[in-house]
Amino acid sequence: MLALLRSFSWQELRHHPWRSFAAVLAVMLGVALAFSVHLINASALSEFSSAVRSVNGEPDLELRAVQGGFDEALYARVAAHPQVRQASPVLELATYATDLQGERVALRVLGVDALAVAAIAPALMPSLADGAGRFDLFAPDAVFLNPAARRVLPAGQLSVQTGLRLRTLRVAGSVSATGAPTAVMDIGAAQDLFGRGGELTRIDLRLAPGTPREALLRSLALPAGVVATEPGDAARRVSQLSRAYRVNLTVLALVALFTGAFLVYSVLSLSVARRLQQLALLGVLGLTARERLRLVLAESLALGALGSVAGIALGTALAALALRLLGGDLGGGYFSGVAPALQWSAPSALVYGLLGVAAALAGGWVPARSAQQLPLAQALKGLGAAGGRRRSAAWSLALVAAGGLMALLPPVAGLPLGAYASVGLLLVGGITALPFGVAAVYDRLAPRVAGWLLAQLAVERARRVRESAAVAVSGVVASLALAVALTVMVASFRESVSRWLDVVLPADLYARTAESSAAGEAAFLEPGFVQRAAALPGIERVGTQRVRSLLLDPGRPPVTLIARPIDEPAESLPLVGTPRPAPEGRVAVYVSEAMVDLYGLSPGDAVPALARAFGLASPGSTFFVAGVWRDYVRQSGAIMVDVRDWRRLTGDERVNDLQLWLAPQADAAAVRAALEALAAREAGTGGLVEVSSARDIRAASLRIFDRSFAVTYWLQGVAIAIGLFGVAASFSAQVLARRKEFGLLRHLGLTRRQVLAVVAGEGAAWTAIGSLAGLVLGLAVSVVLVHVVNPQSFHWTMDLQVPWGRLALLCAAVVGSGTLTAWLAGRAAAGRDAVLAVKEDW
Repeated sequence: MLALLRSFSWQELRHHPWRSFAAVLAVMLGVALAFSVHLINASALSEFSSAVRSVNGEPDLELRAVQGGFDEALYARVAAHPQVRQASPVLELATYATDLQGERVALRVLGVDALAVAAIAPALMPSLADGAGRFDLFAPDAVFLNPAARRVLPAGQLSVQTGLRLRTLRVAGSVSATGAPTAVMDIGAAQDLFGRGGELTRIDLRLAPGTPREALLRSLALPAGVVATEPGDAARRVSQLSRAYRVNLTVLALVALFTGAFLVYSVLSLSVARRLQQLALLGVLGLTARERLRLVLAESLALGALGSVAGIALGTALAALALRLLGGDLGGGYFSGVAPALQWSAPSALVYGLLGVAAALAGGWVPARSAQQLPLAQALKGLGAAGGRRRSAAWSLALVAAGGLMALLPPVAGLPLGAYASVGLLLVGGITALPFGVAAVYDRLAPRVAGWLLAQLAVERARRVRESAAVAVSGVVASLALAVALTVMVASFRESVSRWLDVVLPADLYARTAESSAAGEAAFLEPGFVQRAAALPGIERVGTQRVRSLLLDPGRPPVTLIARPIDEPAESLPLVGTPRPAPEGRVAVYVSEAMVDLYGLSPGDAVPALARAFGLASPGSTFFVAGVWRDYVRQSGAIMVDVRDWRRLTGDERVNDLQLWLAPQADAAAVRAALEALAAREAGTGGLVEVSSARDIRAASLRIFDRSFAVTYWLQGVAIAIGLFGVAASFSAQVLARRKEFGLLRHLGLTRRQVLAVVAGEGAAWTAIGSLAGLVLGLAVSVVLVHVVNPQSFHWTMDLQVPWGRLALLCAAVVGSGTLTAWLAGRAAAGRDAVLAVKEDW
């Protein structure tokens, strides 16, 4: 009997491969996309962590500056502490160097004490090149490059940017540190080179065995602006920052796998319906109900196993290709400068493979239950399985209601798990309600087409076999709903970003010399350059911006502090809500939405952590949250303060960005050329200052946005194509089973073209209701994505925008494709064989 059952299942898969192909393809793509995303991110995280360990070494404790640096006098006090065995001072800066092609490349510069660094971070210990003197370890112009820097930078001399100037350094050897391009030099030389005399950015500590860290920190009495962190905090901060991005990418990649579960359901439901008499005969011969259940589940297991094995192989290939061509970035910007090698994981492959099998088994469960509950005598007579209880719509409504409630749950560990569950429940509830939707629509449509024979045949068929219609289009509904949701989400995000750019780019021209806030500490614009730029012909006024990183919480990624003119907050900032005036004697700051979620700040609150970061203790210097603004760039949080308050509190006159408003009738191109010429004269070379118009920045930002979301459009197309595969498989199975019906219609006088028109009409009727259901479900899911998933994942809000024209075209394309698919599937069954098939009953 076991051999007979294996043969029974194998013959079904072998003789109808195209029906199974869509389900296997969906499982394969879902597993491949999810596994490749996992491999890419795991490889990038591993490489980043390895690079951090290489550069930071393995200290027991790190003392870091909250912002900028701190007085090196702290090092002498810490190193002399009886419970500190070793202390290594470090000055770490980000800047730019000129590569072999004369272009600027990002370079990390580490100033270290060669006599102390080897014990804590041996990878940073300089190795002298042949011919170098031993005192080059302390030479003011000597640098030592890691492998990544040696690949892109000149071997003899190196030009490094400080402010608006290039300083020439001599390459005296190498270091073994991995990761992004890095240069190591003597700490005193680095302080002199970058004008940071007497400053450190961190101190790495090795403690005496058994030293309690809390007691040590109390005895050290660290000054304001210095925090203690664990050695692995840097890698954990990046992991935490990129986690929401990685999880959302993985969920997006599982769209195809979700669709695959419905296609397995569709394929096996039709397979069971076609083999009712065979299954009934096996039951009469002794096959129990439980064994029939296992038989269908075994077929779904075979589909899932085939798809999972192929998906693991394809996902590995996709990950290797992406890492070679794109690095580990995946468009998120979290791993820039990291070139990871593929790190394949057998346990991860097993998990994602089992996920594909589980999806297939979930899709096969309902058909398997149908086979288990089959009425043998009725099915053996060819009367089908009618007589079973008709499902109630209450379960579907309950699932939809539960989905709505799940969307109200708060995030779990910073992830919108409730929202993900909400999306799944909404889709499952909506798809299980399809038969009731078919009945509700076509029961009302049937009287209106009573005068048109072909249309009446198509509508009546959809009405009478609504369960089969729901099964056939379930994959299309799932894929279309997700495509609609993603389309609405991306359109809402893009429109919100476009409006946001209009507010944050008020000036005509912008100039900067550093692309990141970290590099802005070494590559900056000096006050003299700002004054000379303001005096150029055609410039009416100039605004400045200073950007710095703040490590308010060692367990979280740094917050960005932005100092710029804020005269009218309601006009110059994309505020959420109404700003509040700061009380007398308090400094107004404006926090981004991420600060509200991550740090619990709201208008009217004080920010004591920010006061400590500035080394301020007096009540008169307390910061006051005057408003919340929308920021689509920095998901870890940003704080904006008026530049005049910044200079008064810190005395820092450096500038990272210039905002230039042109005089009426001024020639923007001429002003831009004059500004670039001024920068070239200041630097002694061109290319150190990037000048762009607001229009250019806006266009470039939207191009980056479109490129980042290009993968979502591709996944939408894949999901819909797989859904249409399911429709083709369903119609192929049904039209082959209805050859006698088509033959009878031919005998009654219908031409082959008219029979095909009936089949195409059925396809149109079925996919039309599927498109309507997919549209409604997609809009419901888009509300969850826009108002729950994005705020909980990335800590920003957006306005819901529905691109009705694009959605109408999408639904029309699905209906047209479904109609064409049905027509093509019906061609073979509506020919001469259909006429001859009627003779089987004579």
